[in-house]
Amino acid sequence: MPANKKYLTQSPWLRLSKILAGSVGGYAVTISLHLFFTAFLPKEDVIITACITGYILWAFLLLYAFIATNVWRVWGLYLLLTLVFALPYLLKFNFNHGY
Repeated sequence: MPANKKYLTQSPWLRLSKILAGSVGGYAVTISLHLFFTAFLPKEDVIITACITGYILWAFLLLYAFIATNVWRVWGLYLLLTLVFALPYLLKFNFNHGY
């Protein structure tokens, strides 16, 4: 059965943008989220859980980039989430207090 024509009308640049948004943008959000957790939780625990939750979150973010209708909104959302999650790390906040 041939592919549906409405899915083949995207330009190559739009497909490349979705691939990059899903892989690179999703990875940036995943890493920044775990950096956010290190400001509040012990780093050892975050590293251990990041092995599992990092892959799951990245896979969902990759899938969302392909499901979304507007790739520029995806880029904007991923950039905003990355900045918000990385903010405590960038501002050197440490709420852990050695616990």
